Amino acid sequence: MRVTNLAGAAEALGLGRRSLVALVGGGGKTTLLFALGRNLPAPTLLTTTTRMGCDRTGGFPCLIGPTDDELASALDHDGAVLVWRTTDERKALGFAPTEVDRWFANGAADHIVVEADGARRRPFTAPAPWEPPIPYASTHVVACIGADALGYVIADRVHRPLRVAAAAGCSPYERLTPARAAAALTSPVGMTKNVPESARFTVAVAGADPDDPQVQDLVAELERRQTESVVVRPDGDPTATPP
Repeated sequence: MRVTNLAGAAEALGLGRRSLVALVGGGGKTTLLFALGRNLPAPTLLTTTTRMGCDRTGGFPCLIGPTDDELASALDHDGAVLVWRTTDERKALGFAPTEVDRWFANGAADHIVVEADGARRRPFTAPAPWEPPIPYASTHVVACIGADALGYVIADRVHRPLRVAAAAGCSPYERLTPARAAAALTSPVGMTKNVPESARFTVAVAGADPDDPQVQDLVAELERRQTESVVVRPDGDPTATPP
């Protein structure tokens, strides 16, 4: 079992000198986005291809619809920045995946981390037909699930419960067992949907106690499905086990 806290997440996920990381799924995406922004070497660009709350900036300098020159200047000055396309009263709207691909191809930043899914702050979800908007050039796709989703009735706990149940192969009125969670996380109508063939796919179990039997069972189920996973503790030893 690979265990880390947020400070060690970049190492635990096996991010190299240059990466385009797409975060999908449920609980922990935004927290992980900001943790990677704080711990990856500069220059690092944080953004979304969906929507984010305008109040969630993580303390990073925030640019709205910058030109390429403005973006380059901000990265040179601040090292890590959060970039949105536009905002309305409550939500920040992100960029098309093709724009993120262009930034990566042009070397706008060594690391780009993208929140590429929405879950309405629920610990788990499954994609609608138009989701998730993952950049094609992504080197890593990280599917997040909050540990607090495990063991609860799907309809009571997750975003898009009918789609989660379909991906898990059960009723939305049944509990999200570790086996069902693993099925949904690895399903082509679940968290592996739209993952580029060249991307490294990893499940991040967020806010998790590695001694929790349900977390251990989920990791074991994912291993049986030949799927990498990282257990992300809210705090603790920052040293990750080797990827």
